[in-house]
Amino acid sequence: MKTINPFKNLQLLAILFSVITIIGCSNDDDIAPEEENEIEVITDVTLIFTNTADVNDVIRASAQDPDGTGIQELQILGAITLAADTEYTLTYEILNKLDPADSEDIGDEILEEDNEHQFFFSFTVNVFANPIGNGNIDAAADPINYNDEDENGNPVGLSSTWTTSSTASSGALFTVRLQHQPDVKTATSGSNDGDTDFALTFDLNIQ
Repeated sequence: MKTINPFKNLQLLAILFSVITIIGCSNDDDIAPEEENEIEVITDVTLIFTNTADVNDVIRASAQDPDGTGIQELQILGAITLAADTEYTLTYEILNKLDPADSEDIGDEILEEDNEHQFFFSFTVNVFANPIGNGNIDAAADPINYNDEDENGNPVGLSSTWTTSSTASSGALFTVRLQHQPDVKTATSGSNDGDTDFALTFDLNIQ
């Protein structure tokens, strides 16, 4: 009759436990955490409408985050008032001014990562003669006059062209929305793809 050695069984169990532990640790080490795509910190946004027939005719409209990284969002500081029947180029000043002594130009970051960003727009019907319609926030294929594109030939929107209606109006709305779209931006991606860096709605007057 064989005698079972309990110490031998304990040794075998200890070895087995050690092997399982080593394998488990190895697998944990092999699984790297996924990189998170950080949304830019933006404290100040200025829309700059420049009359294409007179570069000295510049209209600015701004929004500012009064508490930096606090709970408040960017707040509109005034309306946009444009001349009727006039063509403008829209550009931006987009800043991170959490440290007033070291302001960061987020526009440069957007330009460097243009294949991950796109501006989308919506506006009251008939306030612009070109583009027509109501913008491309609701439908990405709707017309917007983008002046720039990324390395893949897809629009960015750091510069765009707008021709106002010949008819004066007040109380219209103009929305600009910046989407951060790493790994999802394509020729057909829309305003709901990716993360929103900012979405600003201004009152718009044509006079």
